[in-house]
Amino acid sequence: MQPNMNKIRNFCIIAHIDHGKSTLADRMLELTGTVDVRQMENQVLDDMDLEKERGITIKSHAIQMQHKGYTLNLIDTPGHVDFSYEVSRSIAACEGAVLVVDATQGVQAQTISNLYMAIEHDLEIIPVLNKCDMDNAMPERVEDEIVDLLGCKREEILRCSAKTGEGVPEILDAIIERIPAPVGDPNAPLQCLVFDSVFNSFRGIIAYFKVVNGTMKTGDQVRFVNTGKEYDADEIGILKLDMSPRKEISAGNVGYIISGIKTSTEVKVGDTITHVARPCDKAIDGFEEAKPMVFAGVYPIESEDYEDLRASLEKLQLNDASLTFQPESSMALGFGFRCGFLGLLHMEIIQERLDREFDMDVITTVPNVSYNVYTKDGGMVEVHNPAGMPDLTEIDRIEEPYIRASVITTADYIGPIMTLCLGKRGELVKQEYISGNRMELLFDMPLGEIVIDFYDKLKSISKGYASFDWHMNGFRPSNLVKLDILLNGEQVDALSTLTHRDNAVDFGRRMCEKLKELLPRQQFDIAIQAAIGAKIIARETVKQVRKDVLAKCYGGDVSRKRKLLEKQKRGKKRMKQIGNVEVPQKAFLAVLKLD
Repeated sequence: MQPNMNKIRNFCIIAHIDHGKSTLADRMLELTGTVDVRQMENQVLDDMDLEKERGITIKSHAIQMQHKGYTLNLIDTPGHVDFSYEVSRSIAACEGAVLVVDATQGVQAQTISNLYMAIEHDLEIIPVLNKCDMDNAMPERVEDEIVDLLGCKREEILRCSAKTGEGVPEILDAIIERIPAPVGDPNAPLQCLVFDSVFNSFRGIIAYFKVVNGTMKTGDQVRFVNTGKEYDADEIGILKLDMSPRKEISAGNVGYIISGIKTSTEVKVGDTITHVARPCDKAIDGFEEAKPMVFAGVYPIESEDYEDLRASLEKLQLNDASLTFQPESSMALGFGFRCGFLGLLHMEIIQERLDREFDMDVITTVPNVSYNVYTKDGGMVEVHNPAGMPDLTEIDRIEEPYIRASVITTADYIGPIMTLCLGKRGELVKQEYISGNRMELLFDMPLGEIVIDFYDKLKSISKGYASFDWHMNGFRPSNLVKLDILLNGEQVDALSTLTHRDNAVDFGRRMCEKLKELLPRQQFDIAIQAAIGAKIIARETVKQVRKDVLAKCYGGDVSRKRKLLEKQKRGKKRMKQIGNVEVPQKAFLAVLKLD
């Protein structure tokens, strides 16, 4: 039985991290009876162990509920800046958004960026004030902030507590009343937007889609427009807590399709599905390809695991379309992949998932960003890896990516935050009061400076009160140099980094000191040097382990002792020529975490 299109509502929940999206989704599922009491648990839509442990949503999830005769399709979204790509996909499949703001925290940076994304897609916004039952809630003040932000009326803002369930029925009613029904023609040629895909080892790839026009039936022959591949729709259905098969799904509804697809490259998120017999005239404008911001090399610890790592990354890419990777090799680490991530949290999550879901032990090199290198003959090379840098003599200039960073904080922490951002080569664009003593600071900063530890430092100096969000702001010329680490004159390519000339000497010295602590002593001296091109800027020496050859000489002539020492010295010299230095795994990781 197909629901009438006017009785369908597609919506998502957007908010900053920890403002209660997943809890609100739990209450909605409980109230509509979608999940029975036995299956109910906290964060019921977050099905990864990682999501439950960290209390964050990583994947967007879709689920269908019934309320007062209406079909409600909820697409839950992540809140963290690294997963904004997931949010953009959810928003593309909806007609409305529930904007959740924490009554104890107020409007934060992510709230604003996700809100702008929703407004760009012309979604109907329902503002909701969550955690109103808390003792430290400030509903009036936060309502003022929402009114300033949205330009809505105060009475349009709903108050609720997702934990106790108070005020949630009103939100469900508001979704039905305020969010428009999807538009589309069930009799037109089929047009579906793919907004997510997951891999199932028994059934192949399962694609989640929203039907924009037309009707899809079980057994139809369908074509994925961008890839041009054709399949039979073996099973289609809607998403309850588990998948529930249906005979047909028509315009306006959200569902899944299983068609026995085995290779991950054949399903592109943002693709359009249509009928082979009666295709639609043009594909839906999907969302843009995700652009990775942070690049790092991922290498298997055992070199024979290389193919397994490739298969694991392909399966992960299905589930997380924003991950990109290509093969690369390194002298020190063997064969591996250069992976692109949306940010550091994204990188950490991918590493954890490789370990938990695929049992892969990997080494990750220093994360860096991509630079545009202009050569003297007028060409331009995009460099993701310090090893791929052209020769110094050929480089005309290097441009690095800049971001526009927005930091929202209370006035008490302005000083330390300014110091932090300016120390990271940031330039203050403007600062303004949002409401009360809350301020928004806008900086232009190099992306390379915020990649490693900026977010952690920002949180600690502001006692967790500052919220941070950023978007790309083009490339600018910069005075960057490639810093190499040499062990006994041999370059270790995995430890090379690109850094600003002003920071290079200090960074090189700290890396040498760190390596001196970590490298085991050998039978010969190990020289650790940091170099820019041919110029050595720092050096440390790991002293040799030597046998006491004078132990048996008691008294006697000094020439006797000198002869023994000379003999030892010759042996050490010969040993140094054939000896090579292995950098232990622990040393790599410690240098990567160098602050």
